[in-house]
Amino acid sequence: MAVDYRNQTTLITGASSGLGALFARRLAARGSNLVLVARRTDRLESLAAELSGVQVTTIGMDLAQPGAGGKLAAAVAEQGIEVTSLINNAGFGTHTRFHEADPQRITDEITLNVTSLTEISRAFIEGLRAHGGGVLVNVASIAAYQPGPTLAVYAATKAYVLSFTEALWSESRGTGLRVMALSPGPTNTEFFDVAGQNADGGMARMSADRVVDQAIRALDRRNPPPSLITGLPNRIAIGAQRLAGRRLTLAILGAMMRQTDRR
Repeated sequence: MAVDYRNQTTLITGASSGLGALFARRLAARGSNLVLVARRTDRLESLAAELSGVQVTTIGMDLAQPGAGGKLAAAVAEQGIEVTSLINNAGFGTHTRFHEADPQRITDEITLNVTSLTEISRAFIEGLRAHGGGVLVNVASIAAYQPGPTLAVYAATKAYVLSFTEALWSESRGTGLRVMALSPGPTNTEFFDVAGQNADGGMARMSADRVVDQAIRALDRRNPPPSLITGLPNRIAIGAQRLAGRRLTLAILGAMMRQTDRR
């Protein structure tokens, strides 16, 4: 049964493009008011202008900066907005060997993918639990399920997101809050403009629409799963890697990334 998001307000980070923008469109169509957060305020304003029938608030903020989670919570509170659903979508990856990565970029990646996501979750979860009818979605990745040669920091941050979110799923049972970690495989978004086009390891990319539609359908269930891997091929691949063991999996993943880097 489709969940009714009327009389809800959903905060979406990384809402200026990709999965974040699509979540905004889908939830607005379900009647949710929105708080859209990203660095690129021009894109947020453009997105807000196309969404009708709901109240849309835009907040321009770089969540990769220290303390961004608290600043975002304060900005929302200043406007008197009660957030009842949260989608932590903001994040980025770095495709390079770790010893060649820029140290500041590593710090920014961990801050955005882990620290800010955790701070934002903590800032709003009490309100989400009290409301009892919303969702908390943290966007992880299939990279969360195994180490990622040439994506070492990204995979590690997403492993944190997966573990953290599944724990919140357990803690939130019985409150009415639906918590889920969303783990897409390679997806046609601007992620690869930042991480590098070869960061997909040669795997086929899903459309962003399919990823979001599968997530929405999962959240419509009476008891959504603690985590969702989108796309049957991705679920099969992760299952096979678990059976193969760590040493063999790392050998295969390392070979895949070296092969794509030679293109």
